[in-house]
Amino acid sequence: MRRTSVLFAPLGAAAAGLGLAWAWPFLAAQMARGDASAATIALGKALYAERCAACHGAKLEGQRDWKSPLPSGRMPAPPHDASGHTWHHPDGVLFRITREGPAAVVGGGYQSDMPGFGSIMSDDEIRAVLAFIKSTWPEQERQYQAAMTRREQGE
Repeated sequence: MRRTSVLFAPLGAAAAGLGLAWAWPFLAAQMARGDASAATIALGKALYAERCAACHGAKLEGQRDWKSPLPSGRMPAPPHDASGHTWHHPDGVLFRITREGPAAVVGGGYQSDMPGFGSIMSDDEIRAVLAFIKSTWPEQERQYQAAMTRREQGE
């Protein structure tokens, strides 16, 4: 390796780190507003396919008869497309359901087949999955959900 490469490689890494540190608040605000980047949505799509599609459907369609209890008494996985109710919930609720599991959020002895994903996915990965899901909704549903999130945040 050339001497200049050895000298400048750490500087390049430091500059990249500073750039990310500078951009992170902007990127986090974008995700909170639902303005996720194409890269975030692509990551969310891949994670959704790997972690969520088995129950919620490859096309976000949910399980059949998702409004009727299963023989176990638990509810089937709902759709995450516009036909479901996911878009009725603000970001904080969606994040907590995904991270902690519906039973932890609903409480009162509610039981669900969905686990919390907080030990499987990072918070940023969970946000990426939610960004992917939101990116599939029609404009009206996205606007409604964004308004619910603003209300949740006290805006």
